[in-house]
Amino acid sequence: MANMRGLEWQRLIRRRRRQQPDYRASHRSLEAWFQSSLGQALLADQHACVNTHVAELGGARQLHVALSHRLPLAVDTDYTQHIIATPYWRKDLPDGVVVCDPDELPFPSGSVDLVILHHTADFSAWPHQVLRESTRVLRGGGQLLLLGFNPISSWGARRLLSRRRRGPWGGRFLLRSRMEDWLNLLECTVESSGSYFFRLPVQSDPLVERPSLLEYVGSQGMLPLGAYYCVLATKRVCAPIARRRAWRPGKVIPLPSPGTLGVSRQGRAQGRARRDAEGHAIRNL
Repeated sequence: MANMRGLEWQRLIRRRRRQQPDYRASHRSLEAWFQSSLGQALLADQHACVNTHVAELGGARQLHVALSHRLPLAVDTDYTQHIIATPYWRKDLPDGVVVCDPDELPFPSGSVDLVILHHTADFSAWPHQVLRESTRVLRGGGQLLLLGFNPISSWGARRLLSRRRRGPWGGRFLLRSRMEDWLNLLECTVESSGSYFFRLPVQSDPLVERPSLLEYVGSQGMLPLGAYYCVLATKRVCAPIARRRAWRPGKVIPLPSPGTLGVSRQGRAQGRARRDAEGHAIRNL
């Protein structure tokens, strides 16, 4: 019986491994989807959302961890250096683009002032490691801006009903509360969090261009049912612990021998007689 159960568990694990989607293969389909009318509208809304959050921020180095360098965000910010990290190498890569995996960033710890994650966790096999690497390269007091697809929305329902995992429907659609919990565990404080873009996930141009009632209600902050969420977090600065002085043993004072402790009666009498004799000799002078 034990052997049969072990074989069943192995088959189940193999089946789940075969069913696990290839998120790296979905990067190109997502980039192609952003060229559609709905994708362009979503990208324009995300561009405005990011500019609103980072308008008052500034620093030396900004890192944009993206799925493609052709989907830039926060281009006109007050940061001295703009770096884009992408997982694919291409011939037309411009200057300032680094080819690397989002879960293994080639930057030293505490060297970046702002990190932008544009659906990076949604299309990664290790989303928690992506957040861990982003917080590692972030300096103390730096900001992290996270954008992800919202599963509690019409877009999340569209993903559940979709047979083809192409474009955004091949992503994870992680919960916003889950991402906030991970950020808190990684020593980050969530400054602001909200959902945006309340249009229906259809490619019809009239519906994309015309605002709906759901968009009006969502823009008032009444319903957290937007297509994507945006979370702004700040890395906490831990105060250093003052080092205590090493314990130094005190000087050992040797105790006198037992024979010298106290003074006997005979010794006191002899001392008194000696003082009396000295005083009598002084009076006779």
